[in-house]
Amino acid sequence: MDNNVKNIGAKAQIDFHCLDANCTGVIEFNLADISRKNFQAVCPKCHKTYEFDAVLRDKLSRMLKLVSAIRDAEDILGDSNVSVNVAGGSVKVPYALLLTRLNTLITLDLGDKKVDFHLWIEPSSADTFR
Repeated sequence: MDNNVKNIGAKAQIDFHCLDANCTGVIEFNLADISRKNFQAVCPKCHKTYEFDAVLRDKLSRMLKLVSAIRDAEDILGDSNVSVNVAGGSVKVPYALLLTRLNTLITLDLGDKKVDFHLWIEPSSADTFR
């Protein structure tokens, strides 16, 4: 993983619900941690461990690169909008607002199940996206 991705200047937290049917735990880890050779995610409630195969690690690594690219583009996000067509015209929604108000999910295969991974990115400063 390149140094720019490792040093994005933010905590990119990711989590998913434990796959054990009898457990309500949420497994959380920093997205950058998946690059560690012996990385395992552990449920804080039932202590079940999750090892990610090469395919899943690759997808999560690319998600981290996407976070890094968004971080790199912060200075132009205030000028970027998503246009939503509505009755009578369109509404411009600032792209940065979407990043701070919508939940980011990536649905990936974990074993034989589709699992929603929730992504939480800490802003680089209190003024980010204002």
